[in-house]
Amino acid sequence: MREMFGELYERYSVLDDSDEFWEYLKKPLRQSIRINTLKAPFESIKERLEEEYILEPIPWVREGFFINKSEFSDVLEHALGLIFPQEAASMIPPVVLNPKPGELVLDMAAAPGAKTTQIAQYMRNEGCIVANDMKKFRVNILIANLNRFGVLNARVTQKDGAYFGRFRETFDRILLDAPCTSVGMIRKNFKFAKGWSMDRVYMYSKIQKKLIIAAYKALKPGGILVYSTCTVDPFENEEVVDYLLRKTDAKLEKIKLPLKSSPPVLEFDSHEYSKEVKKCLRLHPQDNDTEAFFVAKIRKP
Repeated sequence: MREMFGELYERYSVLDDSDEFWEYLKKPLRQSIRINTLKAPFESIKERLEEEYILEPIPWVREGFFINKSEFSDVLEHALGLIFPQEAASMIPPVVLNPKPGELVLDMAAAPGAKTTQIAQYMRNEGCIVANDMKKFRVNILIANLNRFGVLNARVTQKDGAYFGRFRETFDRILLDAPCTSVGMIRKNFKFAKGWSMDRVYMYSKIQKKLIIAAYKALKPGGILVYSTCTVDPFENEEVVDYLLRKTDAKLEKIKLPLKSSPPVLEFDSHEYSKEVKKCLRLHPQDNDTEAFFVAKIRKP
């Protein structure tokens, strides 16, 4: 493993020294989909799929299924926007966000739009989602997916996410699925292991702290902010949440979902974090045979 992962192995074997962690990290992901009820009733889509495929329910999201299909270019249901190929762990943040019809929601780093379409689904296209991304080519992909999947309540913006900090106490709920080193996505593409470096960890941690502060400023009192990444580094996860707790009056809420998880990190590489971060959700790839993922549920008093 040391030969395959290099410096990445040296850093993260301190987090999880089990053989399972590394075996799963190099193991291909199970394919999963989410049924899109904006286009048709849940049961009718499910029954249609079961005529051709084996569906295994994902325990933490009613609309999610593991499926025995790897490519979707020839799948009519995908072309029609009835299903969204989406990694099972990445369905968790919108579930935790739990948006309601009629609310004003900010998806701060929205592209390519899987979570945005899931949020719209839970809102039943009522209310408004501000779906933002800072890169034009990603915004184009986001718009295409919103159109294909029947999202009618989204307004797309192209801004640095920190821009939204000026809209003080505006949004009912905010999702910050932050840019990160994507260690959890090594199972999808080994380029994320080859491209990993401590410089990138430090860079993303700095960006994430800026974004989470801006998101919290934009959140209404009583509102919910969900912070998530698809990586395992505490500098990008627990440290970012700890930074918010130290700088603001933010409160963490315990995430309760039917899945296995790994203990959040309270101390790492000479950095110590608030015991409150125990309320965060840390997923290692072997916990549920998914990507690695991190989710925090934050409430503004």
